[in-house]
Amino acid sequence: MSISLEGRSHVLQCITKLCSHCSATAQVADLVTVGCRMGSYSSHVSKIEDLPGIIQETGFTKAHICRLYNRFEELDKSNKGSLSREDFQQIGELAVNPLGDRIINAFFPDGKQTLDFRSFIRILACFRPTVKNKFADPNAPEPINSRNNKLQFAFQLYDLDRDGKISREELIQVLRMMLEAQVTDDQLESITDRTIQEADLDGDGAISFEEFRKSLENINLEHKMSIRFLQ
Repeated sequence: MSISLEGRSHVLQCITKLCSHCSATAQVADLVTVGCRMGSYSSHVSKIEDLPGIIQETGFTKAHICRLYNRFEELDKSNKGSLSREDFQQIGELAVNPLGDRIINAFFPDGKQTLDFRSFIRILACFRPTVKNKFADPNAPEPINSRNNKLQFAFQLYDLDRDGKISREELIQVLRMMLEAQVTDDQLESITDRTIQEADLDGDGAISFEEFRKSLENINLEHKMSIRFLQ
């Protein structure tokens, strides 16, 4: 593969392909709509602790939260009141996604083994569509579903050791999983080196979050990293 002429668009395609795989996380919530009945909302409301607080924190409506609670209960087949990694592994879209294990791990930060509903919906709120509001208070806290937080979620799928940078080894590992048999090892290494060369602005041989953000500044994350049933 020659990267000199077509490489820039190919490298960009490799980077943005990660965001396409991140859309599988949003599909976790898309499945909530299956089997949800309007009449079932009232029974869910009584089970959800601090519903007003969740609405304020996440930006979800009461109806959306009830749908998500319904899905949470469906995934919690053992009625434990919490979810495990094994529960997520039953979701078909994640099972066939090359980054499925990493996406699942993103739901369990800091070595957590279980996930309660509040934590579940807080993570999914990152995938709520972003609505521009010209009257928004500039001093208000950054919303969970901001573009920056969506990028942070994608970045952590690369940054395995959580040191705030994507090393060459981390990048090539993820690209190998995403591209699978589409390229040879030599081509993969060339793509990796070219990607780092283009994104690495400070010349330290790795990609920081700020460099990652800048490389994706013209990419429409709304299409790739938003929950469809909310659009």
